[in-house]
Amino acid sequence: SWYQEMSKLKAKFKALQRTQRHLLGEDLGPLSVKELQQLEKQLECSLSLARQRKTQLMMGQVEELRRKERQLGDINRQLKHKLDAEGSNSNNYRAMQQITWAAGTVVDEGAAAYHMQQQQQQHPNHSAAMDREPTPA
Repeated sequence: SWYQEMSKLKAKFKALQRTQRHLLGEDLGPLSVKELQQLEKQLECSLSLARQRKTQLMMGQVEELRRKERQLGDINRQLKHKLDAEGSNSNNYRAMQQITWAAGTVVDEGAAAYHMQQQQQQHPNHSAAMDREPTPA
C-alpha cells in the first residue's frame, strides 16, 4: 500500500510540475487546442482574481488616506481655533500665513527649476532646437 501511495504521489507531483510549466508558458507544443483554451481560461480567471485583490488593496489605501486627510483637517481646524482664540496674536497668525505662502512660492519655484533641469538633461537636443531661431525657407 505504501508503494501504491508513493506511485500516486509521484504521478500527482509530475502532473503539478507539468501544469506549472504550462502556466509559465513552457512546453505548450504537445497541448491540444482544447487544452490551450482551458489553460487560457484558467490564466484569465487567475488574472481577474489578482486584479480584484489589487483593487481591494488600493481601495483600502485610498480609504486610509481619506481618514488621514480628515484627521489632518480636524487638527488644522483645531489649530486655527486656537490661534483665533488668542486675539492678541492675530497679527502673528497673519504673519505666519504670509511666511508660509512665501515659503511655498520658493518651493514651487525651486521645483519648477528642477523640473526644467531634468527635462533638459533627458532631452538635450529638444531644448537646443527650441533655443534656435527659425531658418527662412
